[in-house]
Amino acid sequence: RISAGSAAFKLSGMNVADFPALPASEDAFAYTLPQATLREMLRKTSYAVSQDETRKTLKGVLMSFKEGKLTMVATDGRRLALVEHEIEFPAAAEKDIILPSKVVSELQRSLSGDGEVSITIEKTQVAFNLGETQIYSKLLDEIYPNYRQVIPQSCSQRISIDRKLLLDAIDRASVMMMEESSSTRLTFDSNQLLVSSVAADIGEAKDVVPIKYGGEKIEIVFNPSYVKDPLKAIDDDEVTIELNNGS
Repeated sequence: RISAGSAAFKLSGMNVADFPALPASEDAFAYTLPQATLREMLRKTSYAVSQDETRKTLKGVLMSFKEGKLTMVATDGRRLALVEHEIEFPAAAEKDIILPSKVVSELQRSLSGDGEVSITIEKTQVAFNLGETQIYSKLLDEIYPNYRQVIPQSCSQRISIDRKLLLDAIDRASVMMMEESSSTRLTFDSNQLLVSSVAADIGEAKDVVPIKYGGEKIEIVFNPSYVKDPLKAIDDDEVTIELNNGS
């Protein structure tokens, strides 16, 4: 019963025994890292999670505890985001889990810039201890694809570019585009990057970004969002683009 002044409410409840029990994890190993670090790792990968309901494996973020590092990966089959951070844990605690996108969003809201987070993994569940707050989640019962095999092992060209200049140029060039399927062309030439787009019946846009480049002319076409999203997630002033050719 709840009452306040002239108002009164009576609410029906449920048997407390029907509420699912929280998982017991006293004997499980707990990985520990700063809350701010985990939040940033999630921010720098979660944008690449698949939105396709038929690809359940890709609708989460891979957390891989191996070789003294936490590696987080997200991909929708067209782009892939990967972040690594060194943490200490015994070799016996090496493990891979897939975190559902819903709990990824909840963690990004709950993780603060202070203190540490303790991560405990059971067979089908994971627990995040943030001090006064604990978040429990079921894990995606899937096997994540071998993401390493799609990352090129070597590239012939390595070009450093001012991140903000590149992001602004792509923003301006994509103003002309009206459809999600539209694309932006990046043309790497002698000490300059030409960013351009053409929209049928609307017009075209061009912008030039100065770069240090003396190789052969390379043209490559992208969905502009696939370039802008990581540029927004990265904090560094300078980024490096590695490529072999226009393919």
